[in-house]
Amino acid sequence: MKKIDLKKFSKSKTDWAGKVLCDSSRSEEDKNVALEILSNWRAAHSYPMHIFTNRLRRISGSLDSGALVAQRLKRVPSIIKKLKRSYGGKKASMKLSQMQDIAGCRVVMSDIDLVRKIYSEYYVNGDLKHEKVNEKNYILNPKSDGYRSIHLIYRFFSDKGKADYNGLLVEVQIRSKLQHLWATAVETVDFFTRQAIKSNQGQKDWADFFRLVSSAFALFEGCSSVPGVPIREKELYAMIFKMEKELQVRRKMKSWMESIEVLDEMKSKYGSSYFLLELDTVRGKLIVTGYSKKQEKRALREYSEVEKRIYGRPEYDVVLVGADTSEDLKKVYPNYFLDTRDFIRYLNLILKKVK
Repeated sequence: MKKIDLKKFSKSKTDWAGKVLCDSSRSEEDKNVALEILSNWRAAHSYPMHIFTNRLRRISGSLDSGALVAQRLKRVPSIIKKLKRSYGGKKASMKLSQMQDIAGCRVVMSDIDLVRKIYSEYYVNGDLKHEKVNEKNYILNPKSDGYRSIHLIYRFFSDKGKADYNGLLVEVQIRSKLQHLWATAVETVDFFTRQAIKSNQGQKDWADFFRLVSSAFALFEGCSSVPGVPIREKELYAMIFKMEKELQVRRKMKSWMESIEVLDEMKSKYGSSYFLLELDTVRGKLIVTGYSKKQEKRALREYSEVEKRIYGRPEYDVVLVGADTSEDLKKVYPNYFLDTRDFIRYLNLILKKVK
């Protein structure tokens, strides 16, 4: 990617754009300008994100041949939703220029021991020159909704001709396969039931179900349970059995998988590094468009164009992600393919114990 001019989207302009997008009374003209500024600001994070992703790919591969690495630039609806929560009070608690997870890379390790190993050896005691500005260990202290993962926020620094990017924030996520299956299953349910369990705004019964399952998965891994959830195995599994029967979780997930039609529009069938995923949950279609490394600017432009086209339409979702292969893509983002087979397999292990 060529050198960028960050003055083009200064912090004041960027924060203005975030404020406009949270204000329903603003004109369409203002909102279009704000969306353009937001897209530019987001695109500026691509280079730092690549640096962190390449390192994550290298160190995880040295520890775990089954490690899965991907990167993504945060979706516009997710950015706006997060900002609106911040602007809920009289004074915003976070501005757009301060958002820490616009750019992110994630590794899914095969098991919890490997998660601890990469975290300890390469991030706690690593040699990163970038400044760590925040850390949240949701494995040690799970969120109340059941989410478990490690989040690390770094401020990018370069002394080798890339100083224009200095100060931009990148998030690194480290999670186990089991934690990943839980998180992507939540997102699949959100897609199809128009909920926001991921943002603590879902239906109570579904939210309770996933809290229980998260604690069961924590038991499998020997990790901390979700606050307020029974930790006795027999009681916990019985509650999951009861709720699964009431919600018909497995039946619904299987029907969603069968309903999706995947349309590959691969502009670069060989050597794709970026994938644009467009999900239409009403028509049951997922369009996957692949781009090579040289087509990154085109991918970013088309990502922004699609977001503008579907803005305000909750039945659609789109994200641009980076992955080594299309097979890795399906494993790292199974929620977009509505693939919950592995989640159901582990859920079956719990239900069989009750029977």
